[in-house]
Amino acid sequence: MSVLLRPATWGDLQAVNDIYNWAVLNTTATFDLEPWTLQAREEWFARHEPEFPVIVAEQGGTVVGWGALSPYNPKPAYRYTAEDSVYVHPEYRRRGIGMRLLAALVEAARTRGFHTLIALITHANAPSIRLHANCGFVQVGLLRQVGYKFGAWHDVAILQKMLAAPHEIPGDACRRS
Repeated sequence: MSVLLRPATWGDLQAVNDIYNWAVLNTTATFDLEPWTLQAREEWFARHEPEFPVIVAEQGGTVVGWGALSPYNPKPAYRYTAEDSVYVHPEYRRRGIGMRLLAALVEAARTRGFHTLIALITHANAPSIRLHANCGFVQVGLLRQVGYKFGAWHDVAILQKMLAAPHEIPGDACRRS
């Protein structure tokens, strides 16, 4: 069954929230410690469009993943830098959905005039680091023991993708490894 990528709608927010809250409760992919309420997700969504899109992956009428661009930092000099987030329902991982979502976010960032994308990824999250590397992100730093979750300290890798590089081929955002 094929996967459709499309802009998220208000009607998708429960599924988006469910996918995210699974990650909150079961992984270190996010450093949130408590699940989000639907109201908090709605407020988050209202702040995103149109400059910072939220994209969903839908299969058979079910939202199975989502990705979003967010402001990297609220200070005005960072206005050309965005941060990406990609979350895929655990039953739909390793099917290329995350790569398609990230490629769509890279393209959305380019068309909106962003200069660079940042990803902050728990260093132990090798699949996400590999996904980002396959989409041209480079690790530029490592923050040691900055998050405490599930009784342990966690490092965070800082990955970056320059969008203004003249040698990049438009539309060739990601590759499979």
